[in-house]
Amino acid sequence: MVAIIPLNTIEFGRLSITGLKYLLSYTYENEVTFATPEYEVFRCSVILAAKQVSNYAYNIFTERLPPLKQIRNSVQVKNEFIINKQIAKKLKPLIKFIDFRRINAQIISDIIEPLNIIPIEIIQSAYRNIAISSDSNLSNTRGKSINESDYVWDMSACGSNLVIKDDGKIVLAGKRHYRHKHKHRSVRGKMLLENKGIFEWDVIIEENCDSAWVGVCSSENFNYDRSAGKQSTGWVLSSDGHCRNYRVLIKNYCTNFGDGTIVTVHLDMNRRTCAFTVNGKRYRKVLEWNNLPSKLYPVVSIRHPGRCRIQPHLSTNDAF
Repeated sequence: MVAIIPLNTIEFGRLSITGLKYLLSYTYENEVTFATPEYEVFRCSVILAAKQVSNYAYNIFTERLPPLKQIRNSVQVKNEFIINKQIAKKLKPLIKFIDFRRINAQIISDIIEPLNIIPIEIIQSAYRNIAISSDSNLSNTRGKSINESDYVWDMSACGSNLVIKDDGKIVLAGKRHYRHKHKHRSVRGKMLLENKGIFEWDVIIEENCDSAWVGVCSSENFNYDRSAGKQSTGWVLSSDGHCRNYRVLIKNYCTNFGDGTIVTVHLDMNRRTCAFTVNGKRYRKVLEWNNLPSKLYPVVSIRHPGRCRIQPHLSTNDAF
Protein backbone atom coordinates (compact mmCIF):
# COMPACT_ATOMS: atom_id res chain seq x y z
CA MET A 1 0.00 0.00 0.00
CA VAL A 2 1.23 3.49 -0.87
CA ALA A 3 0.56 4.69 2.71
CA ILE A 4 3.62 2.78 3.90
CA ILE A 5 5.80 4.17 1.10
CA PRO A 6 7.34 7.59 1.87
CA LEU A 7 5.73 10.03 -0.58
CA ASN A 8 9.04 11.75 -1.26
CA THR A 9 10.39 8.52 -2.79
CA ILE A 10 7.69 8.37 -5.48
CA GLU A 11 8.27 10.11 -8.79
CA PHE A 12 5.82 12.97 -9.27
CA GLY A 13 5.00 11.68 -12.74
CA ARG A 14 3.47 8.61 -11.09
CA LEU A 15 1.16 10.62 -8.82
CA SER A 16 -2.18 12.21 -9.58
CA ILE A 17 -4.08 14.78 -7.52
CA THR A 18 -7.10 12.46 -7.52
CA GLY A 19 -5.03 9.55 -6.25
CA LEU A 20 -3.30 11.67 -3.61
CA LYS A 21 -6.64 13.10 -2.47
CA TYR A 22 -8.00 9.57 -1.99
CA LEU A 23 -4.94 8.55 0.03
CA LEU A 24 -4.99 11.65 2.24
CA SER A 25 -8.74 11.48 2.85
CA TYR A 26 -8.49 7.81 3.82
CA THR A 27 -5.57 8.31 6.19
CA TYR A 28 -6.57 11.73 7.60
CA GLU A 29 -8.18 10.47 10.79
CA ASN A 30 -7.78 6.70 10.49
CA GLU A 31 -5.26 4.71 12.51
CA VAL A 32 -3.52 3.14 9.54
CA THR A 33 0.20 2.73 9.03
CA PHE A 34 1.64 5.84 7.37
CA ALA A 35 5.26 6.55 6.48
CA THR A 36 5.30 10.25 5.55
CA PRO A 37 5.66 13.20 7.99
CA GLU A 38 2.92 15.82 7.56
CA TYR A 39 5.30 18.48 6.25
CA GLU A 40 6.29 16.07 3.46
CA VAL A 41 2.57 15.50 2.78
CA PHE A 42 2.18 19.26 2.36
CA ARG A 43 5.34 19.52 0.25
CA CYS A 44 4.25 16.69 -2.05
CA SER A 45 0.78 18.22 -2.45
CA VAL A 46 2.14 21.67 -3.36
CA ILE A 47 4.77 20.40 -5.79
CA LEU A 48 2.20 18.13 -7.43
CA ALA A 49 -0.15 21.11 -7.81
CA ALA A 50 2.71 23.21 -9.20
CA LYS A 51 3.48 20.47 -11.72
CA GLN A 52 -0.08 20.82 -13.00
CA VAL A 53 0.47 24.55 -13.57
CA SER A 54 3.81 24.56 -15.41
CA ASN A 55 7.35 23.24 -15.31
CA TYR A 56 8.45 26.72 -14.25
CA ALA A 57 6.13 26.64 -11.24
CA TYR A 58 7.30 23.11 -10.45
CA ASN A 59 10.95 24.21 -10.41
CA ILE A 60 10.23 27.29 -8.28
CA PHE A 61 8.28 25.42 -5.60
CA THR A 62 10.65 22.47 -5.55
CA GLU A 63 13.32 25.01 -4.62
CA ARG A 64 11.16 26.78 -2.05
CA LEU A 65 10.03 23.57 -0.34
CA PRO A 66 13.08 21.47 0.50
CA PRO A 67 12.73 17.96 1.95
CA LEU A 68 12.35 17.89 5.72
CA LYS A 69 15.93 16.74 6.21
CA GLN A 70 17.19 19.76 4.26
CA ILE A 71 14.84 22.32 5.78
CA ARG A 72 17.69 24.51 7.04
CA ASN A 73 18.83 25.01 3.47
CA SER A 74 15.56 26.52 2.29
CA VAL A 75 15.76 29.28 -0.29
CA GLN A 76 13.42 32.26 -0.38
CA VAL A 77 12.31 33.08 -3.92
CA LYS A 78 10.29 36.13 -4.90
CA ASN A 79 6.54 35.48 -4.88
CA GLU A 80 4.75 35.54 -8.22
CA PHE A 81 1.09 36.32 -7.62
CA ILE A 82 -0.36 34.71 -10.76
CA ILE A 83 1.49 31.42 -10.28
CA ASN A 84 0.64 31.34 -6.56
CA LYS A 85 -3.05 31.85 -7.32
CA GLN A 86 -3.04 29.01 -9.87
CA ILE A 87 -1.30 26.64 -7.47
CA ALA A 88 -3.68 27.56 -4.65
CA LYS A 89 -6.59 26.61 -6.92
CA LYS A 90 -5.03 23.24 -7.82
CA LEU A 91 -4.19 22.62 -4.17
CA LYS A 92 -7.69 23.36 -2.85
CA PRO A 93 -9.04 19.74 -3.01
CA LEU A 94 -6.11 18.52 -0.88
CA ILE A 95 -5.87 21.25 1.78
CA LYS A 96 -8.61 19.94 4.08
CA PHE A 97 -6.82 16.60 4.30
CA ILE A 98 -3.51 18.07 5.47
CA ASP A 99 -3.13 18.20 9.26
CA PHE A 100 -1.17 21.41 9.87
CA ARG A 101 -1.15 20.71 13.63
CA ARG A 102 1.53 18.12 12.93
CA ILE A 103 3.87 20.58 11.23
CA ASN A 104 6.40 22.48 13.32
CA ALA A 105 5.29 26.09 13.97
CA GLN A 106 8.68 27.41 12.86
CA ILE A 107 8.31 25.62 9.52
CA ILE A 108 4.83 27.09 9.08
CA SER A 109 6.17 30.56 9.85
CA ASP A 110 9.38 30.44 7.82
CA ILE A 111 8.47 28.16 4.91
CA ILE A 112 4.74 27.70 4.42
CA GLU A 113 3.13 31.04 5.28
CA PRO A 114 5.40 33.12 2.97
CA LEU A 115 4.26 31.03 0.00
CA ASN A 116 0.88 32.81 0.10
CA ILE A 117 -0.95 29.76 -1.21
CA ILE A 118 -2.70 28.66 2.00
CA PRO A 119 -5.80 30.55 3.23
CA ILE A 120 -4.90 32.77 6.18
CA GLU A 121 -7.64 31.24 8.35
CA ILE A 122 -6.00 27.80 8.01
CA ILE A 123 -2.61 29.24 8.98
CA GLN A 124 -4.13 31.03 11.99
CA SER A 125 -6.00 27.90 13.03
CA ALA A 126 -2.77 25.91 12.88
CA TYR A 127 -0.97 28.42 15.10
CA ARG A 128 -3.89 28.45 17.55
CA ASN A 129 -4.09 24.66 17.76
CA ILE A 130 -0.34 24.34 18.26
CA ALA A 131 -0.40 27.02 20.98
CA ILE A 132 -3.29 25.62 23.02
CA SER A 133 -2.84 21.93 22.31
CA SER A 134 -2.67 19.84 25.46
CA ASP A 135 -1.11 17.03 23.45
CA SER A 136 2.47 18.25 23.18
CA ASN A 137 3.49 14.80 21.99
CA LEU A 138 1.39 14.89 18.82
CA SER A 139 3.40 13.01 16.21
CA ASN A 140 4.59 14.76 13.05
CA THR A 141 3.22 11.76 11.12
CA ARG A 142 -0.45 10.83 10.82
CA GLY A 143 -1.78 7.38 11.67
CA LYS A 144 0.52 4.65 12.89
CA SER A 145 4.14 5.15 11.96
CA ILE A 146 6.08 2.20 10.60
CA ASN A 147 7.98 0.57 13.42
CA GLU A 148 10.73 -1.69 12.13
CA SER A 149 10.81 -3.41 15.52
CA ASP A 150 7.46 -4.98 14.59
CA TYR A 151 9.09 -6.78 11.67
CA VAL A 152 10.88 -9.48 13.63
CA TRP A 153 10.50 -13.19 14.21
CA ASP A 154 8.88 -14.29 17.46
CA MET A 155 11.09 -16.47 19.66
CA SER A 156 8.01 -17.57 21.62
CA ALA A 157 6.38 -18.92 18.44
CA CYS A 158 9.30 -20.77 16.89
CA GLY A 159 9.91 -24.40 16.00
CA SER A 160 12.74 -26.42 17.51
CA ASN A 161 16.11 -26.26 15.77
CA LEU A 162 15.43 -22.75 14.45
CA VAL A 163 17.78 -19.95 15.52
CA ILE A 164 16.74 -16.28 15.56
CA LYS A 165 19.51 -13.70 15.09
CA ASP A 166 20.18 -10.04 14.26
CA ASP A 167 17.69 -8.66 16.80
CA GLY A 168 14.96 -10.94 15.52
CA LYS A 169 15.26 -10.09 11.82
CA ILE A 170 16.85 -13.37 10.71
CA VAL A 171 15.81 -16.98 11.28
CA LEU A 172 17.94 -19.94 10.25
CA ALA A 173 17.71 -23.69 10.59
CA GLY A 174 20.47 -25.02 12.81
CA LYS A 175 22.33 -28.33 12.82
CA ARG A 176 21.84 -29.24 16.46
CA HIS A 177 19.51 -32.15 15.79
CA TYR A 178 21.06 -33.51 12.64
CA ARG A 179 18.67 -36.42 12.35
CA HIS A 180 15.82 -33.89 12.04
CA LYS A 181 17.56 -31.67 9.49
CA HIS A 182 15.18 -32.77 6.73
CA LYS A 183 12.08 -31.69 8.64
CA HIS A 184 10.66 -28.23 8.16
CA ARG A 185 10.13 -25.99 11.17
CA SER A 186 8.08 -22.79 11.27
CA VAL A 187 8.34 -19.40 12.93
CA ARG A 188 5.85 -16.58 12.90
CA GLY A 189 6.42 -12.84 13.02
CA LYS A 190 5.52 -10.76 16.05
CA MET A 191 3.27 -8.43 14.07
CA LEU A 192 -0.42 -9.28 14.43
CA LEU A 193 -2.37 -8.58 11.24
CA GLU A 194 -6.03 -8.11 12.08
CA ASN A 195 -9.24 -6.24 11.35
CA LYS A 196 -9.14 -3.92 8.35
CA GLY A 197 -6.17 -2.72 6.37
CA ILE A 198 -3.61 -3.71 3.78
CA PHE A 199 -0.32 -5.15 5.01
CA GLU A 200 2.88 -5.74 3.06
CA TRP A 201 6.28 -7.02 4.08
CA ASP A 202 9.35 -8.60 2.51
CA VAL A 203 11.01 -11.90 3.26
CA ILE A 204 14.51 -12.27 1.84
CA ILE A 205 15.64 -15.84 1.20
CA GLU A 206 19.26 -15.33 2.21
CA GLU A 207 19.91 -19.06 1.88
CA ASN A 208 17.42 -21.43 0.35
CA CYS A 209 16.68 -24.98 1.38
CA ASP A 210 14.63 -27.70 -0.25
CA SER A 211 11.39 -25.69 -0.39
CA ALA A 212 11.35 -22.61 1.80
CA TRP A 213 7.78 -21.49 2.53
CA VAL A 214 6.65 -17.86 2.96
CA GLY A 215 3.20 -16.53 3.85
CA VAL A 216 0.80 -16.19 6.76
CA CYS A 217 -0.54 -18.32 9.57
CA SER A 218 -3.08 -18.24 12.36
CA SER A 219 -1.99 -18.82 15.94
CA GLU A 220 -4.83 -21.27 16.52
CA ASN A 221 -4.07 -24.97 16.11
CA PHE A 222 -0.69 -24.22 14.55
CA ASN A 223 2.28 -26.53 15.13
CA TYR A 224 5.63 -24.74 14.77
CA ASP A 225 7.45 -28.06 14.41
CA ARG A 226 5.71 -28.68 11.09
CA SER A 227 5.64 -26.95 7.72
CA ALA A 228 2.99 -24.23 7.54
CA GLY A 229 1.73 -25.44 4.17
CA LYS A 230 0.76 -28.82 5.59
CA GLN A 231 -1.55 -27.26 8.17
CA SER A 232 -5.09 -25.92 7.86
CA THR A 233 -4.02 -22.65 9.51
CA GLY A 234 -1.07 -21.93 7.21
CA TRP A 235 -1.20 -20.21 3.79
CA VAL A 236 2.21 -20.12 2.10
CA LEU A 237 4.19 -19.89 -1.13
CA SER A 238 7.02 -22.37 -1.69
CA SER A 239 10.37 -21.68 -3.34
CA ASP A 240 9.41 -24.34 -5.89
CA GLY A 241 6.65 -21.98 -7.09
CA HIS A 242 3.63 -23.69 -5.54
CA CYS A 243 1.07 -22.28 -3.08
CA ARG A 244 -0.34 -24.49 -0.37
CA ASN A 245 -2.89 -24.49 2.42
CA TYR A 246 -3.20 -27.99 3.85
CA ARG A 247 -4.93 -30.01 1.11
CA VAL A 248 -5.26 -27.08 -1.31
CA LEU A 249 -2.20 -27.11 -3.59
CA ILE A 250 -1.85 -24.55 -6.38
CA LYS A 251 0.96 -25.60 -8.69
CA ASN A 252 3.09 -23.25 -10.80
CA TYR A 253 1.86 -20.04 -9.17
CA CYS A 254 5.25 -18.52 -9.97
CA THR A 255 8.68 -19.59 -11.17
CA ASN A 256 11.10 -21.31 -8.82
CA PHE A 257 13.30 -19.04 -6.71
CA GLY A 258 16.43 -19.42 -4.61
CA ASP A 259 19.18 -17.59 -2.75
CA GLY A 260 18.78 -13.81 -2.60
CA THR A 261 15.13 -13.81 -3.65
CA ILE A 262 12.89 -11.09 -2.21
CA VAL A 263 9.33 -12.28 -1.65
CA THR A 264 6.77 -9.58 -0.86
CA VAL A 265 3.56 -10.67 0.82
CA HIS A 266 0.49 -8.52 0.00
CA LEU A 267 -2.25 -9.19 2.55
CA ASP A 268 -5.56 -7.37 2.12
CA MET A 269 -7.55 -7.86 5.33
CA ASN A 270 -10.42 -5.79 3.94
CA ARG A 271 -11.12 -8.42 1.28
CA ARG A 272 -9.27 -11.29 3.00
CA THR A 273 -7.00 -11.91 0.02
CA CYS A 274 -3.31 -12.61 -0.35
CA ALA A 275 -0.87 -12.21 -3.24
CA PHE A 276 2.89 -12.37 -3.70
CA THR A 277 5.59 -10.47 -5.54
CA VAL A 278 8.77 -12.40 -6.32
CA ASN A 279 11.86 -10.39 -7.27
CA GLY A 280 9.74 -7.45 -8.38
CA LYS A 281 7.18 -9.41 -10.40
CA ARG A 282 3.72 -9.35 -8.88
CA TYR A 283 1.53 -12.42 -9.26
CA ARG A 284 -2.23 -12.85 -9.00
CA LYS A 285 -4.26 -13.01 -5.81
CA VAL A 286 -4.57 -16.55 -4.53
CA LEU A 287 -8.35 -16.67 -4.81
CA GLU A 288 -8.36 -20.34 -3.85
CA TRP A 289 -7.56 -19.18 -0.31
CA ASN A 290 -11.11 -18.19 0.59
CA ASN A 291 -10.79 -19.12 4.25
CA LEU A 292 -8.38 -16.52 5.65
CA PRO A 293 -9.34 -15.70 9.27
CA SER A 294 -9.52 -12.27 10.93
CA LYS A 295 -6.16 -12.57 12.72
CA LEU A 296 -2.96 -13.61 10.99
CA TYR A 297 0.83 -13.44 11.38
CA PRO A 298 3.74 -13.52 8.92
CA VAL A 299 5.27 -17.01 8.79
CA VAL A 300 8.11 -18.93 7.16
CA SER A 301 8.91 -22.63 7.18
CA ILE A 302 12.48 -23.79 6.52
CA ARG A 303 14.87 -26.63 7.12
CA HIS A 304 18.66 -26.80 7.09
CA PRO A 305 20.39 -24.80 5.62
CA GLY A 306 17.53 -22.30 5.20
CA ARG A 307 17.95 -18.68 6.30
CA CYS A 308 15.32 -15.91 5.96
CA ARG A 309 15.16 -12.21 6.81
CA ILE A 310 11.98 -10.19 7.42
CA GLN A 311 11.69 -6.44 6.80
CA PRO A 312 9.09 -3.73 6.03
CA HIS A 313 8.13 -3.41 2.39
CA LEU A 314 9.00 0.13 1.29
CA SER A 315 9.33 -0.39 -2.45
CA THR A 316 7.91 2.20 -4.83
CA ASN A 317 6.84 -0.37 -7.39
CA ASP A 318 3.14 0.13 -6.59
CA ALA A 319 1.91 3.40 -8.06
CA PHE A 320 -1.39 5.19 -7.57
